[in-house]
Amino acid sequence: MSNDRHPRTQAIHAGTRRSQYGEVSEAIYLTQGFVYDSAEQAEARFEEIGPDEFIYARYGNPTVAMFEDRIATLEGAEDAFATASGMAAVSGALISMLKAGDHVVSARALFGSCIYVLEEILGRYGVEVTFVDGSDLDAWEAAIREDTRAVFFESVANPTLEVIDIEAVAKLAHAKGALVVVDNVFATPVFSRAISQGADVVIYSATKHIDGQGRALGGVVLGSRDFIRGTLEPYMKHTGGSMSPFTAWIMLKGLETIDLRVRAQAASAQELAEALDGHAALARVLYPGLASHPQNALVMRQMGAGGTVLSIDLKGGKAAAFAFLNALQVGVISNNLGDAKTIVTHPATTTHQRLPQETKDLLGITPGLVRVSVGLEYTGDLKADLLQALDAATQA
Repeated sequence: MSNDRHPRTQAIHAGTRRSQYGEVSEAIYLTQGFVYDSAEQAEARFEEIGPDEFIYARYGNPTVAMFEDRIATLEGAEDAFATASGMAAVSGALISMLKAGDHVVSARALFGSCIYVLEEILGRYGVEVTFVDGSDLDAWEAAIREDTRAVFFESVANPTLEVIDIEAVAKLAHAKGALVVVDNVFATPVFSRAISQGADVVIYSATKHIDGQGRALGGVVLGSRDFIRGTLEPYMKHTGGSMSPFTAWIMLKGLETIDLRVRAQAASAQELAEALDGHAALARVLYPGLASHPQNALVMRQMGAGGTVLSIDLKGGKAAAFAFLNALQVGVISNNLGDAKTIVTHPATTTHQRLPQETKDLLGITPGLVRVSVGLEYTGDLKADLLQALDAATQA
């Protein structure tokens, strides 16, 4: 399909491969291996694999290739590699490009598992990592060195919703020859312009908005063809982090509706943030789409919307946060995000529990902070639910 089609059209049709049966819904090639017409053909394929040729499901699969092609088209990337989970994508992208003695600069506001990869795994193998305040461009400039191999950050930080200026950080990194690796989950493929803004590698947990319905784990790494096929693919296919064909089919189905879902969720998140802003029970409402957010102008320039997630900080601390969570009638308590269901999380005791208290304090992950991933329920019902839960929390 031509790349000049609207993204909503590309999300439905790009990368489609039809069998001789002409199926409408993409076929699931649920097979471990592939049959060769002759021993000579098998030998030739192992020597050099051609377009739309496959050897083994860990190396590639027609259903997985459809998903990779489709999301690469949406993101404006040359190529993509689909992985078994979002963290397989993060760890694979970083480990495949780094070696002992390399230096990485990372924003300090990260998901707990990303911090583990950077501090524990990369540190164990001799990679030096420097953490900075991601919103401070002077800190990035001071930390990036001549020997810096990569910079890494979440374009919108989880759960404090700090927005990183992709274009500005990319200019600083590229000036020193470093690659720019962006975990882009909160931006979603709907609002992302990360490649055009200077990102070399873009990572998604497909578990979140791409599936969008809580069904499967998955991830994807996007970038240049040289990086995806020359650097990442050899590492992933030999270490076993590839996506399964059935998961790829689920993600293809998710992409068909992602534009409609994410725009509706972001509109609801905006309305809810505005309704909650200034509530007496809250110390603060964090949502980049609010005019009061310190990086509102940046997020509108970078994404064009505030996203699907907001965070609220209850004045009563952990006790009030737990009372709020326990009073919810529509939103559910879980630790995922980007789902059709509104999911509410207490980061300090779940997703970011392993962080030392001083790090939580530095990042603003307070005992009263609650992350709200806005779903597809009727906005009025969500607003009523959040408000009644806040009332219950103040009376607890």
